[in-house]
Amino acid sequence: MIDLTGKTVLITGASRGIGAASARIFAEAGANVALAARSIDATTALAEEIGDRALALACDVSNYADVNAAIAACIDRFGALDILIGNAGMIEPIGPLAEADPDEWARAIQVNLTGVFNGMRAAIPVMQARGGTIITVSSGAAHNPLEGWSAYCASKAGAAMLTACADREERSAGLRIMGLSPGTVATDMQRTIKQSGVGPVAQLDWSDHIPPEWPAHTLLWMCSPDADDWIGREVSLREPGIRKRVGLA
Repeated sequence: MIDLTGKTVLITGASRGIGAASARIFAEAGANVALAARSIDATTALAEEIGDRALALACDVSNYADVNAAIAACIDRFGALDILIGNAGMIEPIGPLAEADPDEWARAIQVNLTGVFNGMRAAIPVMQARGGTIITVSSGAAHNPLEGWSAYCASKAGAAMLTACADREERSAGLRIMGLSPGTVATDMQRTIKQSGVGPVAQLDWSDHIPPEWPAHTLLWMCSPDADDWIGREVSLREPGIRKRVGLA
């Protein structure tokens, strides 16, 4: 187990799925965990489960003031921010681009892309003095167009490029910035995709998806020096070599 005793991580989208699994695993590794999500009830329950080293924060990542306030609260409680995991995301709207609701489409961009920017913009200035790790939870959809997923594909592609830009700008300041493409994960997002019936991912069986603990363990591994070769790049959990490196094979 990687030891993160004394380190502090802020996870967006921490109320469920990959975010909640990551909160538990980072806490097991000794880290202080700040749990940011719109659902304060869910993060409060998770923080109570984890204990004194967890902090629940109400935060809409599409709102910069919310994100900035969450990071300030994290630092006020724990004294620092060492790791930021940009995990918050949404899949909807799913459907033909020509029929998409413009407001719903724009909302996906605000959460999946602007939300990543907001986290980086608020965190980087406070992390520059001591270094740290910033990880964007990406997707294969960032690199492959999928029917009915125009908002998700476009926003994830933008977030992947934003992550690469941040690495280019901040690596010399000691920041480790990279992405994780987890593959299909058994979360509520997959239930939404299944219900849509649109595209090849909707045809997958539940057993085809990996458990959220796998990307959570991978995120923890990415915070260690063993993952330094992937700084500025995207780790793909679809690759058997990565799974073996993390200890999931």
